[in-house]
This record gives sequence, structure tokens and C-alpha cells, in this order.
Amino acid sequence: MKITVTEDVFPLARAFTISRGSKTEARVITATIEDGGFTGRGEGLPYPRYNETVQSAAELINGLPSCVTRESLQDLLPGGAARAAVDGAFWDLEAKRSGKRVWQLAGLPDPKPVTTAYTLSLEDPATMREQAAQNAWRPLLKIKLGGEGGIARLEAVREGAPRPRIIIDANEGWTAESYSEMAPALIRLGVEMVEQPLPAGDDDALGDLDRVLPVCADESCHDRASLADLRGKYDMINIKLDKTGGLTEALALRAAAEADGFKVMVGCMVESSLSIAPAVLVAQGVDVVDLDAPLLLGADRRHALKFDDAGLHPSTPELWG
Repeated sequence: MKITVTEDVFPLARAFTISRGSKTEARVITATIEDGGFTGRGEGLPYPRYNETVQSAAELINGLPSCVTRESLQDLLPGGAARAAVDGAFWDLEAKRSGKRVWQLAGLPDPKPVTTAYTLSLEDPATMREQAAQNAWRPLLKIKLGGEGGIARLEAVREGAPRPRIIIDANEGWTAESYSEMAPALIRLGVEMVEQPLPAGDDDALGDLDRVLPVCADESCHDRASLADLRGKYDMINIKLDKTGGLTEALALRAAAEADGFKVMVGCMVESSLSIAPAVLVAQGVDVVDLDAPLLLGADRRHALKFDDAGLHPSTPELWG
């Protein structure tokens, strides 16, 4: 068995701004496993927020022993982009070798298209109004907010897109006080949920708040070990494969979170269809799906995921799984 890792760069269709800066491209790692004439691929996006780089992720993968399996991988690498890429490649390899689809191997029902949120970049209110108007036909919009001026931006979005459901990503940019002050206005404007309003590691105040607007843990939730600290503070968790370290842990985290009474969102980084393909399986039947990354790219992989009026479709075998 041979594991190789490469870096792939995908340009974004437009500059994308969040509270931490602007992106013009997605830099991902692709893990390829070759064994017995079969090849599996998986992808991960190293995220600086978690002290990951393309180089550090590649070093982790190149340091794996030749006898590694998907099962042993869970203990050999920490959760993160490196493990997500290799875990995805193992699932793809198993599917190619068996002639079955990944969901059959995992004992999951046949997947169906899912309705995904579409993310609007953090801009001035006038620009966000224009973005919203251009996407007013979509059923669900995700709005990036952070710092001052959030209500003005959201009001502009509502003017541009009166009908879609709306969720908000605060990107750790609020305080407990700003949540309490903004929540009534957000509810008035039809916001259904806010993602990670307080910084991870400094979010205990959420346990004392009257959370009239449901709160979702993103940066505060990585894997099953995170759940104990989230009880009483969050109403929902956001599962991202680049945080869990791949599909294997993501499926386990979803089951554990639902058993614990959390609602579930499945999200993503800005990456290609190869990363999103396994996430579509986790997203079946969850409360919120945010897997729009391929729509934000100027170019994607061959056999890219299909988006149409029915939603985001599961992958074809040519892409993954």
C-alpha cells in the first residue's frame, strides 16, 4: 500500500470575506492511497485557526506507518485536515475495491439530495444587499457577521432577500452582552440560529443566557470528546469533517450528539467537491446543511458534485465513494 499527499489550489469565484480576513483561493491537501490496483482519494483543508498548514498536514501523512488502516488511523493522527484526507481516501479505496458505495459499507440508507445554505460574504450593507438580491431565490442563506454593524447588514440582507430562511455565523466575534442585545432584532428579522457567537474556550457565559435564539457550536465542537463541555451552553453542533478528522468520526459524532439531545448542522470549509462528498452522507436528515463550498469556487475537480433545484446530490463513483 502506498499513500501520497499533494497540494491542490482552487481559485474562488470571488474574494470571500469573513471576520478573519479575505480569501481568494482554497489550498487543500489530497491524499491518494494505492493498493492492489485500486486507488482511493480524500481531501482536507488545513486551517490556520487550528494551527494547521499544508506542510504540517503533509508531514503527518508522510509519517504514517505502511501498515496503517482506516481503523488504526483514528489513533495515529489527531482530528484535523490530515486525518480527514486519509480517512476519506480509505473509504474511497474500500468502495472501489468492493464495488459498493461508501454508504453501503457504512450501513447507511441510500442518500438523497440535500438543501444547503448559501453563504454571503461579510461586506458593507449595500454590497450585502446586492449579494442577497442575487441569491434571493435560494431557500437558505448563511450570513457572515462579526463586530459592529451586524443589524444594519442583516436588515440590508432582508431587504434584498425577503423570503429565504436565514442563519448567522458570528465567527467568535460577539460577547454575551451583544448576543442578548441583538437576539430580539435577529428574531424579528427571521434569523433561525447563530453559529459560534462567543470565542471557543471563552463561552461559559452561554450557559447563563436565556438563549431565545438557538446557538450552534462550531469552533467549540470538534469530535465526541467536545460534547461534554457543550451541554447547557449550545443547542446545536456543527460537524465539519476537517475538524472531526474525517467521515469515520463524523458519523460517530452525529450519533452521539443526537443521543445527547443536540440538533445537528453539517458544515464545511471552503474546499472542493472531493471534501464535500463524504459530508453529504453525514448531512442526510440533519437540521441544517451548509455544504456550499463548491458553489464558491471558480473551478472545481472533475466529476464535481451536482447542484440543482433538488439540492446538492451525492457524489458519483468517479469523484468519490
